[in-house]
Amino acid sequence: MEKDIIKQIILNQQEFISKVELLPRKLSMEKNANYVFVGIRRAGKTYMLYQHIQQLLRQGHDKQEILFINFEDERITDIRKEELHLIVECYKEMFACDPIIFLDEIQNVEGWEHFARRLADEKRQVFITGSNAHMLSREIASTLGGRYLMQEVYPFSFPEYLEYHHITLDAHWQLAPVRADVVRLFEGYFYNGGLPESFGYADKRAWLTSLYQKILYSDIVIRNNVRNEQSLRLLVRKLADSVLQPMAVKRLQNILQGDGSKVTRETISSYLGYLHDAYLIFSLSNFNDSIPQREGTKKHYFYDNGILNLFLFQPETKLLENLVAIQLYKQYGEALFYYNKNVEVDFVIPDAGLAIQVSYALRDEQTRGREINALISLSRFMEIKTALIISKDQEETIEQDGLKIKVVPIWKWLVP
Repeated sequence: MEKDIIKQIILNQQEFISKVELLPRKLSMEKNANYVFVGIRRAGKTYMLYQHIQQLLRQGHDKQEILFINFEDERITDIRKEELHLIVECYKEMFACDPIIFLDEIQNVEGWEHFARRLADEKRQVFITGSNAHMLSREIASTLGGRYLMQEVYPFSFPEYLEYHHITLDAHWQLAPVRADVVRLFEGYFYNGGLPESFGYADKRAWLTSLYQKILYSDIVIRNNVRNEQSLRLLVRKLADSVLQPMAVKRLQNILQGDGSKVTRETISSYLGYLHDAYLIFSLSNFNDSIPQREGTKKHYFYDNGILNLFLFQPETKLLENLVAIQLYKQYGEALFYYNKNVEVDFVIPDAGLAIQVSYALRDEQTRGREINALISLSRFMEIKTALIISKDQEETIEQDGLKIKVVPIWKWLVP
């Protein structure tokens, strides 16, 4: 690796970052701590680094203190872990001060965690991003030795999406004309998702398709040496189509074999792990099941509605539940479950006493009765402090059999 290339990259980034325009996101970091930011591609991890750098500059730091390397820069894509020390070495040959180090998409370099550990041991301040959940694994966490705080970055929330479109909400926004703007803008967010780079494109579907192909090929097929790419692609389509339903690995195997794909259960389990690691999907367990059963049958959701919508026909019902799942998973993580034993409830958070059904509309009496009765049945053997039915646009309060159920439109529920 030529030093002149690294030095040019450092200089270019110092000039670029100080001038880049961005929409500030909520970013709370402990002083003097080192961070690893992970999440799906294009969720905004790099711009979080830019935002922090601009905060440092406003606080009086000089741009020469910034050492920023993007490991997807084609000039250094072949850098090896044995050469990573050249980054700091090149910086020290250019500047006399100690750098604040930003390493973007460093997971492309195998063994990166040893370099990151050494930087922390040298008491340097370091910020890292990556698009692979393996960066949160026990193995890497052990290597880093507690020197870094881990933080997941999600696509834009609906409030962030509104802020991007210059919509400011006050305490009385539901009574003001801005309410109509919220409902109108929600449609775009609902169908196209919250990946911020897509907002500026007229043909959002084409951009999302390109991103999906990049994730599938670069972050999954190449990184994991997947030989049966056709089966992997088919699995993603089947997961999208069954986003409302619990799916056992055996069931997925039968579906794929029915379409002519000869894959084992072990291969499907591996593929699901790869999809998780690339932040394409996340999964929920059945709260009622034993631990082995929880691992075998899960509900699978996509991290972004826009990517999910690439695979759907008449997508509204699935997009609605997927969007609710994203919001709840961001808030509750592994404490979020679905419930399925004699009664089906879409989401339960036992620790919070929260139970949620998702229904696009409650105008059909059969649908209405099914959703209400499921929550009432669950309340008889699980303490429910809050029962919700999240709809597309209906709102009311239902009191039945001692249970108070609030029906709330999703665009309202998403806004705090």
